[in-house]
Amino acid sequence: MRKSTKQSRSRVKAFLIIGLCLPVGAVLFLWLLTMPDVSVLRATNPTVTALMEARQAQAEAQGRTIGHHWMWVPLSRISPYLRRAVIAAEDASFFTHEGFDWEGMKDAALYNLEAGELKRGGSTITQQLAKNLYLSSERSLLRKAREALIARSLEHHLTKERILELYLNVAEWGQGVYGAEAAARHHFKKSSRDLTADEAAWLTAILPSPRRYDPMRKTTALTRRHDRILNRINRGSTHPMP
Repeated sequence: MRKSTKQSRSRVKAFLIIGLCLPVGAVLFLWLLTMPDVSVLRATNPTVTALMEARQAQAEAQGRTIGHHWMWVPLSRISPYLRRAVIAAEDASFFTHEGFDWEGMKDAALYNLEAGELKRGGSTITQQLAKNLYLSSERSLLRKAREALIARSLEHHLTKERILELYLNVAEWGQGVYGAEAAARHHFKKSSRDLTADEAAWLTAILPSPRRYDPMRKTTALTRRHDRILNRINRGSTHPMP
């Protein structure tokens, strides 16, 4: 009798576990099915990004209209100063990692734990590209997990040079300003290939908050960041920037 009771309880537990796991498994399966096919980016440039669509939706919801400045250029036509500045400031280990900067993520996790909320992401250029192309800007563990999977896929399917080219062409550089070429023309009235080291440092300095800062309005904080980036460019260093 006791044996029968134990068997019944075991069956109930098994059914409960299966009942809980099936919906979770189904959600994860559907989640994976909706992952973007990043392999198409090997030879095709995106025509729009999730960030662009989100900015447009925000403007419409507020009854505003915003311009859209975006000009695609190959990596070879972007100033080497800007390429070096962005890597130095945003992702010093870009050419050696596989999509994740574990040290940066650890530091960000410790900071978030102390702050009690998700404030820093420790994101690499690849992760930032994944977010800009496909994801919302919400701060959640689910979105970070999706970002990580897409970043790993980008690293698997694309070369580092292609990832950097994509990032420099879709990054936000002001209100309705996307990509290095549009940024150079908007802020300095010149092509991105002609940017000086000083101008590249200013453009890179505004990347963390491109809609808040303007390289023509040199605040104290922006100037400090610019100076640090410029020093790294001149020294040829690619250590991470604070």
